[in-house]
Amino acid sequence: MEIFTLLDTLEDLLENSKKLPFSNKSLVEKEEMLDLIKEMRLKLPDELKQAKWVKEERQRILVEAQKEADGIVKEAENRIIAMVDEHEITRKAYDQKTEIIEAANEMSREISNGTKEYADNLLASAEEVLTETLQTLEKNIGQTLNAMQISLEDTIKTVQNSRKELK
Repeated sequence: MEIFTLLDTLEDLLENSKKLPFSNKSLVEKEEMLDLIKEMRLKLPDELKQAKWVKEERQRILVEAQKEADGIVKEAENRIIAMVDEHEITRKAYDQKTEIIEAANEMSREISNGTKEYADNLLASAEEVLTETLQTLEKNIGQTLNAMQISLEDTIKTVQNSRKELK
């Protein structure tokens, strides 16, 4: 991942900077440091876009599953209307309608659960990447990137909240 390469470069810049005598402080090239930070910011939105895509894809799949379930239910209702002429056929039609609706509901639940599991796995991966990035930033940059840390923490909370919504 490119962000880790940039973090390594940032770490090298800090490690190879000139030390101030009698202190634990270093001198770094401000422009070089700002360029690296800007590049890192440009790389982060890819993971955020992926998390947004996962959420949208989850919603699309749920809508599609609902449409399919509605179509199955509507088909069952149409069958029942066609069979109303005879009592025995009508009774069988009601039984079949119930089975079809139950099957459609079960299929809908399975599709929904599968979609939620898929989205949860993608969100978990995104959360892991963001958490690793945050830990690396905390380790290597400290307080100089406090604003970026807050942004990543907010993003992680959003991902976690999205995962909670799935459950």
